[in-house]
Amino acid sequence: MRIKDIIQAIEQLAPLALQEDFDNSGLQVGDVNREATGALLCIDVTENVMDEAISLGCNLIISHHPLAFRPFKSLTGRTYIERCLIKAVKNDITVYAAHTNLDNATGGVNFRLAEMLGLQQICILSPQKKALLKLVTFVPDTHAEYVRTALFNAGAGNIGNYDSCSYNLTGEGTFRAGESTNPFVGEIGELHYEKEIRIETVLPAFRKEEVLRALIAVHPYEEPAYDFYPLENEWKQAGSGAVGVLPEPMPEQEFLYFLQDVLNLPAIRHTKMRNREIRDVALCGGSGAFLIPEAIAYGADVFITGEAKYNDFYDVEGRILLAVVGHYESEICTKEIFFDVISKKYPTFALHKSAFDSNPVKYL
Repeated sequence: MRIKDIIQAIEQLAPLALQEDFDNSGLQVGDVNREATGALLCIDVTENVMDEAISLGCNLIISHHPLAFRPFKSLTGRTYIERCLIKAVKNDITVYAAHTNLDNATGGVNFRLAEMLGLQQICILSPQKKALLKLVTFVPDTHAEYVRTALFNAGAGNIGNYDSCSYNLTGEGTFRAGESTNPFVGEIGELHYEKEIRIETVLPAFRKEEVLRALIAVHPYEEPAYDFYPLENEWKQAGSGAVGVLPEPMPEQEFLYFLQDVLNLPAIRHTKMRNREIRDVALCGGSGAFLIPEAIAYGADVFITGEAKYNDFYDVEGRILLAVVGHYESEICTKEIFFDVISKKYPTFALHKSAFDSNPVKYL
């Protein structure tokens, strides 16, 4: 099994196209075509983690946070990042990161955090916008099912929890084949009328090339007619944060103690309690304070995140209970996500969860 096979399993859950513009998810260093000897799963790549991978015989490290966010003009070993990169190269270790693509994926960090809290009816808090396309193509009715199946297999046709979604309309197409053509139906130089099916389906924009290749590969015509239209619809399968409902409402203080217990927190920073029960919960692992307005607009009773600024506590103005649990603590579940995804596909592959606490924030 090659390293790229392990990475592909991660990217099936969290395609790199889901990452934010500022991010650097993906391959950090190394050769993905090497045979994989084992993978070490972590939140941050540190020198301790690098040494741990070497001692365990792992030639792949999968982290949540990218080791390198910015380009390097030199690698001198001056910083821990440079030292880690040098050590990775010297020891033939491939380093891969799944950061905001894992945050933004259904089933990613925020969904796992919501599941840990026992939330029900979990969905994306702030779905991605302008991320969808509509494909329209025209196919002889004898080949419509064949083409639809190929499009669905390539990633088109998913709406919410439904797949294989399309609209099909019977009509008639016309064309005249030129001298240098080899028409599937009709004769060269003659106007031809053909009963066709208009197939409409939706797809994520980042799947466009893959879906188009599938269409061209199976369409019987030499020159398939197709159109891609950008959609204004929200893509509810990807985006920032998550929301869900507690099985039973809880008093605010009881909920905060519950949250502290589930995440094994030394402390929780929170705004003044509003003397209301908690039922609707919004959350975002990591630095999620930018979603406070969305959580308020949604009508959530509490918003949980890893980091918030001083003024964020003022700005909520009693409209929601803000609970800040720590960046590292809110994303501790990423190692479990990596483990579950990879072990499900490759149950005998050697996986190790890093034993090191890489949280740079300490508490007295």
